[in-house]
Amino acid sequence: MQHGPAVRRRKLGAELRALRTGAGLTSGEAARLVGWHQSKVSRIETGTSGVKPSDVRLLLDAYGVEDRQLRELLLVLSGARDGGRDHWWQAYRGVLPPTYRDFISLESQASVMRTLETSVVPGLLQTPEYARAVTRAAVGAVDEERLDTLVEVRLARQDVLRSDPPLTLSAVLDEAVLRREVGGPEVMARQLERLVEAARLPQVRLQVLPFSAGAHIGITGPFVIFSFPSTSDLDVVVLDHLTSSLYLERKEDLQAYTEAFDSLRIHALSPEDSLDYIAAIGDGA
Repeated sequence: MQHGPAVRRRKLGAELRALRTGAGLTSGEAARLVGWHQSKVSRIETGTSGVKPSDVRLLLDAYGVEDRQLRELLLVLSGARDGGRDHWWQAYRGVLPPTYRDFISLESQASVMRTLETSVVPGLLQTPEYARAVTRAAVGAVDEERLDTLVEVRLARQDVLRSDPPLTLSAVLDEAVLRREVGGPEVMARQLERLVEAARLPQVRLQVLPFSAGAHIGITGPFVIFSFPSTSDLDVVVLDHLTSSLYLERKEDLQAYTEAFDSLRIHALSPEDSLDYIAAIGDGA
């Protein structure tokens, strides 16, 4: 269990080590190819030191890695910039904590996001008004300018659902998410309409876990599982807490949360029935 930057260094190092061995090179041979000391390659592969994007490119070239998606993903994990420009969220460095920036970075590169939500609508599906109410409640006393910025970031994140290809979002929502009146009746009514609209998108799969399902494995709290297009070895579970986010990378953890999510989907309403359920709650709001 680790914080974002550490888990990203470890994942990057593990993938670079696998690529090196796949190329039939020892760490010493790899170091000679790029003009380094062997200890630098070892530190990078164990995640004990950071690595510059330019160094990652050198290693990928030395290992003959041509897979564009894999190269891009590993470069993002190293903090690379696309085309010499910062990612859009870097413009908010003074407002967003590092763990949130890490989350957005992973979200932007993931191909699939699976999430259990027990209290609020997933950020990628929030309306501006709902996002504002949730953000105000989460951060407490904050001036309007900073609140506007945080909401702006929340809405900008939603572009991943409209990218090419779009992020595939699979979400299980506890019924409490639909019943909790956030921002007042009008805000909540519009938010439920937004969920119905989102549920009809081909890249979004929404399922409701009704109160009638009783106790379930998700009562311990919400979680997110990110999966990436090139390798499952980079998949990660994110647990969000009040003051930080924790990242789980061990295969045992990934398997446990994947099985938990699969179990929740089985006990939840089907996507079609969930859509009707959400619409019915909205009609009664």
